[in-house]
Amino acid sequence: MKDYIKQALTKTIQIRTAQGNTQQLEITPDKKLLYGMYFAVLALIMLTALETTYMIVFQTFNNEIFAAMMLVVGTILGAFYGQKS
Repeated sequence: MKDYIKQALTKTIQIRTAQGNTQQLEITPDKKLLYGMYFAVLALIMLTALETTYMIVFQTFNNEIFAAMMLVVGTILGAFYGQKS
């Protein structure tokens, strides 16, 4: 899983040299961002399990857990779009 997230957050830019050649430069994400993304994915998995368990046990939908899940999804998407731009 670590390689997929790191690969998705790696930014690739093309640089034109003085001779007219183009080179690709890969900019890897910061370790703090990677660790935050790992934590966010883990939190999303745990919240999904919690919501599923809640629905099985109580036969109802919990809006607060779902709101927390959407907050984590928004954070993950924001990090991906922000890093790629």
